[in-house]
Amino acid sequence: MDTFVHHSVLSTQEERETLEADVLFVGGGPASLAGAYHLAKLVENHNQQVDSSGQGGRLDPMIVLIEKGQELGAHGFSGAVINDRALRELIPDYEEQGCPIEADVESDAVYYLGPTKATKFPFVPSIMSNHGNKVISLARFNRWLGGLVEAAGVNIFPGFAGTDILEENSNVTGVRTGDKGIDASGARKGNFEPGIDLRANVTVFGDGPRGYLSKELVRRWGLQKGKATPVYETGVKEILEMPEGTTTPGRVIHTTGYPFGSDCIGGTWIYHMADNLISVGLVVPLDAKDPFIEQHRLFQQFKEHPFIKNMLGDGKPTQYGGKTISAGGYYSMPRLYTGGALLVGEAGSMVDMQRFKGVHLAIKSGMLAAEQILAALISGDFSEKALAPYQEKLRRSFVGESLFRVRHFHRAVSLGFPKAFFHIGLQQITGGRDLLSYDDIEEDGDTTQSVKAYHGKDLDPPAEPPYDGTYTLDKLSDVYLSGTQHDEDQPSHLKILRPEVCIEKCVDTYRYPCNRFCPAKVYEMLKDEDSGELRLQINFTNCVHCQTCDIKCPLNNIRWTPPEGGQGPNYTLL
Repeated sequence: MDTFVHHSVLSTQEERETLEADVLFVGGGPASLAGAYHLAKLVENHNQQVDSSGQGGRLDPMIVLIEKGQELGAHGFSGAVINDRALRELIPDYEEQGCPIEADVESDAVYYLGPTKATKFPFVPSIMSNHGNKVISLARFNRWLGGLVEAAGVNIFPGFAGTDILEENSNVTGVRTGDKGIDASGARKGNFEPGIDLRANVTVFGDGPRGYLSKELVRRWGLQKGKATPVYETGVKEILEMPEGTTTPGRVIHTTGYPFGSDCIGGTWIYHMADNLISVGLVVPLDAKDPFIEQHRLFQQFKEHPFIKNMLGDGKPTQYGGKTISAGGYYSMPRLYTGGALLVGEAGSMVDMQRFKGVHLAIKSGMLAAEQILAALISGDFSEKALAPYQEKLRRSFVGESLFRVRHFHRAVSLGFPKAFFHIGLQQITGGRDLLSYDDIEEDGDTTQSVKAYHGKDLDPPAEPPYDGTYTLDKLSDVYLSGTQHDEDQPSHLKILRPEVCIEKCVDTYRYPCNRFCPAKVYEMLKDEDSGELRLQINFTNCVHCQTCDIKCPLNNIRWTPPEGGQGPNYTLL
């Protein structure tokens, strides 16, 4: 099974290479990596038991993992402070194995920020406590775990972006990767390579929040039926390099209040890493009503707050990124299985937004998926019925228990201040129960109000504030720090479905919010100097693959699709 075989694809009337595998993991994040590693170890243990007992049959599955980034970790983005519960279960001696832990959490603090002042909470609420957790760089962590996965015998292919789901008889049978070497007009260049059909008995979708293929899986197989509407938040983050001796590795700070308004409750973090580095980030709910809201601008305003600037003002940004977060949690989790496929991690909306934690839930979900796949490999049954127990096992695990406890949290936050604090307090008293309903949740794009409705009158978008270029940066300067790269001579992977609507409706009604909610200055509404007419320019080479545009466009007019595999951001510290 380790050789490529040719397969004729009738839809394109050309030969594509086909790789036959037993199990395929899509995405190189912690959920897929943990699942692939755990499965390899489970198979090893199974074979040892067969050899010692003489009962049963040995297994020799081909396990494949694909990642759209140029290498594992290149697209890895998180805060990140992790609970090591699942990691210790997966790799009990992970510290001895060289896991790149930046620091153990040594101190914890929460502040409420007013416009100029900061008030420290007298105690750290239990929901925000990080005692016993670890500060990590997810990019570094994914690279480290990927090395162990490969050493366990898993075939890892970075630089391969999945673009379609293969199916037969309503069962998932693998994925197709994107063609390479297509120029901007759609013609084939000299280096053209058709995509590969990766066929497998079981495909595990771990391509993250709003993953391109997992979104398609959910849609085509109706996995969201009977579930709450998925909702998201967008996080932006910088790594600051600080002067020697000004950091305290393991120090963790969260804030609320400024720069957010009463109807948009976001959050921030400051995590002290090793080597004089500090992770600083801000998260904004995408159900915000204000069409002028801009994550990147709020982030720079946060850094300019006197309390924060006094703490971080000598720092130099060295890396930047942005990413959406699956915020809906328990009630918005889709059905996690169908014939030949499973969903893991954030592709299945597994994030505890109350605690800003998701890595340990992703790892555990990958492990539980691996255990169900082992049973399927032994029985030779990969049907929906055979894979269905995975969902119930996850529900009864600490993943399901954790998400159930915070099942109403994002719904409460969406109410704004002061209602949110009443409901969050009620949830703490009742163990997560609340009076709230999920029946009336809207898509994040639909929550955006018109400029006139929100601000009471027609206004032009606010002017770009000045940045010093050293501590506070404009979007393009930050995009440069993301390391993102795309070949300009290829079709744009950002599709405007109805370009005329952008001018005819969005300009007057919403003042083109994509120009603001995109954290990478991909979208620019420009005016022709001669005619005065407006046009929307798409700077797709700036894209950091956060996929906010696919979610927050109020006219549902943007589709994010994968560019050529291996392109996009190149995170090394995020």
